[in-house]
Amino acid sequence: MIMRISVTRTRREHGHLSLAVRTALASFRLLLTVAGIVAAVAVRAEDGSEAIETPAARGFRFLTETALIPPDFQDETFQQVWQEWPERLRARASQASDAQRRQMAFERYGLTPRPGETTDEPLQYVVNESGGWCMNCFTCHGGTVYGQPVPGAPNNRIALHSLVEETWRSKIRHGLPPSRMDLGAMAIPLGTSNGTTNAVVFGMGLMHNRDAELNLVPAAPKLFTNHDMDAPPWWYFYKRPYMYIDGFAQKGHRGLMQFTLVPENGPDFYAKYEDSFRDVLAYITSLRPPKFPALVNQSLADRGRALFLDNCARCHGTYGENWTYPNRRIPLNDIGTDPVRLTALSVAGRQRYANSWFAKDAAGTRQQNITDPNGYVAPPLDGVWASAPYFHNGSVPTLWGVLNPDQRPAVWRAVSQKMNKENIGLTVEVLKGVPNTETDRVKRRGYFDTRLFGKSNKGHTYPDSLSTVEKRAVLEYLKTL
Repeated sequence: MIMRISVTRTRREHGHLSLAVRTALASFRLLLTVAGIVAAVAVRAEDGSEAIETPAARGFRFLTETALIPPDFQDETFQQVWQEWPERLRARASQASDAQRRQMAFERYGLTPRPGETTDEPLQYVVNESGGWCMNCFTCHGGTVYGQPVPGAPNNRIALHSLVEETWRSKIRHGLPPSRMDLGAMAIPLGTSNGTTNAVVFGMGLMHNRDAELNLVPAAPKLFTNHDMDAPPWWYFYKRPYMYIDGFAQKGHRGLMQFTLVPENGPDFYAKYEDSFRDVLAYITSLRPPKFPALVNQSLADRGRALFLDNCARCHGTYGENWTYPNRRIPLNDIGTDPVRLTALSVAGRQRYANSWFAKDAAGTRQQNITDPNGYVAPPLDGVWASAPYFHNGSVPTLWGVLNPDQRPAVWRAVSQKMNKENIGLTVEVLKGVPNTETDRVKRRGYFDTRLFGKSNKGHTYPDSLSTVEKRAVLEYLKTL
C-alpha cells in the first residue's frame, strides 16, 4: 500500500510558519534515515484512513505533544525576548520580521524546528494550549547533525541557562511572575557551557525530597556538586543494558520518568503515564544513527577496522549485523577522564534511586543497580561521527582529538555547524582563553575552557599506541559505524 505523511495535530497559528516549513522539509529526509520509522507524524493511507500507530510513533508523539511539567514561559515572552539581547543584536532584531526574529532566537538558544511538521514550535518544548513552553526530553536529546535537526541527536548547541536568564528578564520588564526554572537558575547553573546541561544535578535535586514511592517529604536543603554533561545520542540506547555514563541504573521505562519530578507531579502522575513511557522506551530503542553523508575510502576503512578490532573493540564492541557490546566499565584510574561526574553522585544518592519506584517493575521486582561504580562505561560508537563533541563532558571537539590526546585544544569554540571533514567533528576556533572583550554572556558560554572544574579533556590515552597513519585508518573506519 502506498503511504503518505500527514500532520494530524492542529497547531496554533503565529502567522510566520513558512520559515519553519522550509527548514523542516530540508531536514525531513535525514530524520527518516535516523529513526528508521515514521515516528514524527501520524501515518495515513491514500484513502485517508488511519494506519495502526506503532508504540515508537506513539512515544515520539507523546514527548512532543504532552506537557509533563509546568511551563517555563509563555510564547508571548519568547517573542519579546529579543528586547533583552545586547545592543547590536537587538538593533538587528528590531529591523527583522517576526519570523526572522524567531529564527534568531532559535539560533541563539540552540532550538530547532520539528522535522517534517508545518509548525514553528520547537522540537525541544511542548507548547500547551495556552501558549506555555514546557520543556521535554528533546531539550537535551534533540539536536542537530551538522546543521540538520535530528531527534535523538545530542543538542550540542543548547543554551538553556541563557534562555531561562533572558526570558526571566523579559518577564521582569513586563511585570510577569517567575517560574520555578527562573528561581532555580538563581541557585543552580543550568549549564555553564553551550551544548551542555547540569542535568545530573537536576535529577539528584528532584529525588532529594521524595520517598521511595515518590511522595513529597520534608528534607533539609542539600548542596550538590554542579557539573555540566554532554547528552549522549539516543541511538546508543538500544545496545546499552544500563543508563548513564557510569552505568549505575538498569535500563527501563520508569527510569526515563525521573526528570518529571517537579512538586506538581506525585505518585498518581506516574501511574497515569507509565504506559506512555513504555512507548517512549520503544521510541528511543527504535532509533539508529544516520549514515555518513560523504564518500568513505573503503580500503583505508578496512585497515582501520582491523586496527579497531585489535585495539578498541574490547571496550567499545563490534559492529555490523552480528554486533557485540561488552558494556565494560573502565576504572577511573585507568580511563583518566574528568572525575567530577563520577564523584558528584554519592553512594547514598544512587541508593535513593535504587530504592525508589523508578528502579522496580510493576510486579515489585528490584532492578540490578550499581550504587558504587568505580569508573565510566565505554559507550557504543554507532554514528559516533554525528555526535560531536566527545567525552562525557563534551570537552573534545573532534574524533581526531580523541585519537590524539596531545592535539586536544585547551580552549575552543564552535564557529560553524558544518562538519570538520578532515578531523570529523565540530568546526572550531582554538584560542588561548576566553576573550575579555566578549561581553555577551550567551557568546561567552560558547567558549569551552577545558581548564575549568569538571571540563577536563584529559584521559583516554589508549590511541597513543597507534601511529599517525594507523589513526587515520581508524578515523576512516569510524565514519562507517
